[in-house]
Amino acid sequence: MTNPVERLVQVMDQLRSPGGCPWDAEQTHQSLANYLLEETYEALEAMDSGDLVDLREELGDLLLQIVFHARIAQEQDKNFDLNSIAQGVVDKLIRRHPHVFDGLEINSTEELEANWANIKSSEKSRESVTDGVPIAMPALQLATQLSYRARDNEIKSVSPDLVLAVSELVGEVSPEAIAQILLATVELARSADLDAESVLRAETMRFRKAIRISEGLTD
Repeated sequence: MTNPVERLVQVMDQLRSPGGCPWDAEQTHQSLANYLLEETYEALEAMDSGDLVDLREELGDLLLQIVFHARIAQEQDKNFDLNSIAQGVVDKLIRRHPHVFDGLEINSTEELEANWANIKSSEKSRESVTDGVPIAMPALQLATQLSYRARDNEIKSVSPDLVLAVSELVGEVSPEAIAQILLATVELARSADLDAESVLRAETMRFRKAIRISEGLTD
């Protein structure tokens, strides 16, 4: 008996094949990109709501996008299918968790993170800690990822004195306090007729460039 995932693949194949749906048949990776982003945000919203029925539907919409992109890619490479995607993830998870699947002894979270980073670096043959951080992601998330990647780098995103001043202003760090500081920053930017997203992205890209220069790289 065909399971639901296999049936989904069959339905997508029929939609893309001659006699199927003209709209589905003309889609490309590029034309579907915004749908993938939109469905991701809707899934995140469902997670925040705690509504599992809604979450199931939104995760289904995300799965549809994955199957859609896999089907498009398969038209160029017959070996590109959902099974090959899943196998790649399985192999990656096992490879990156030697403490679970290969008996490696890990004694701390720091060791776990360092080992994970070393494995990823060897897999990707990356030149820079900034490699693999998509610059198209929202500015706040981009800043967070770059700051995390550069935590062992002497290049700082902002002056330590500024961080200290904000820390003293916030007092005890909590999700609520950080949220208030971020909202206050957005309001300050708005009052100066500035777009907080745009200015943060510009500054974050300067930070990214500084990191790469410190590594002896140029864009």
